[in-house]
Amino acid sequence: MSYVQLPTPPAEPLRLLGELCSRENTTSLDGLPPLILGGAQFNYQYNDDPYRLPAKDIIRHCFEAGVCAIDTSAYYGPSEILIGEVLADPEIAALYPRETYYIITKAGRINESTFDYSPSWMRQSVERSLKRLHTDYLDVVYAHDVEFVALDDTLAGIAELFKMKEEGIIRNVGISGYPVPVLVTLTKLVRQRLGKTIDIVLSYSNFTIQNRRLKNSLDEFYGAGVKKVLNGSPLSMSLLRSKPPHAFHPASPELKRRVALAAKHTASKNVELADLSMRYALRNWEGTTVVGYSSLYEVNAGIQAYWDSQNKEITTEDEELVREVHEILGPGLDEVWTSGLKENYEYVL
Repeated sequence: MSYVQLPTPPAEPLRLLGELCSRENTTSLDGLPPLILGGAQFNYQYNDDPYRLPAKDIIRHCFEAGVCAIDTSAYYGPSEILIGEVLADPEIAALYPRETYYIITKAGRINESTFDYSPSWMRQSVERSLKRLHTDYLDVVYAHDVEFVALDDTLAGIAELFKMKEEGIIRNVGISGYPVPVLVTLTKLVRQRLGKTIDIVLSYSNFTIQNRRLKNSLDEFYGAGVKKVLNGSPLSMSLLRSKPPHAFHPASPELKRRVALAAKHTASKNVELADLSMRYALRNWEGTTVVGYSSLYEVNAGIQAYWDSQNKEITTEDEELVREVHEILGPGLDEVWTSGLKENYEYVL
């Protein structure tokens, strides 16, 4: 999370987000902590040299604080390899046996423009992830960025994930992606065509101070039998900060302009937009949020941001500023961008 400007962590020890990583209830998604360590940071998209990141210190510190889950992907460059090396480290393995934390990964996306949802590739990808992550099972495997594949063509690959669930290789099958309506449609399609229920859904940039669409669709996901819906990228991939977003960010120029105005406004009140945005998302999302960290400082600051989001005094201070930000965003509030195939948005069940 190198793009996030978070408040300076306090000198006193941080409160734990949950139980220490010594429990053995990770067989259920109910044990997921409020925050999950996002593994996209261990990738070239967010860091010039992910091999130089203090991966062992970051993961150990997260585990110590009760952040007992890691989200990664076969698509995230060396992320699975770096995480796997840490988890296999004798010191870490002795302190945190495999059953005390969740490993979550994804399959189906190979690179920026290549996807393969064939059963053979999905299995091959999962087997490679098992080796990279030094484990014999994965707590969750998502079909990655499903909106880029015709929905009918995702079904064979998702069916293979359910087959591996029956074999005990995967404990929970999920789907991930950006457009909420497409994710809702696919959960219903899987139930209709495969007779299976998607266990977990991850969407990103869809519950933020700028966009609240994911929360508005929760009833549809739960109505399709989904157990958990996770919120990823509460700062919308670097959009919601005082610095300009990364060059790859797909938001419209007008939305970027309005966010920049909002950032200037919060700065005039001595509040960094990223800090306000993080607290807003953590405060108002009822469930788990995936956040990436690139340093121990960011781990500490991120956990402190979680507790600040639960602080009534800080919440009261934030409320008026959030309203002002929403006014500045104007028509950009809840604005989204197109991601994936147009036909998936128009799919009729």
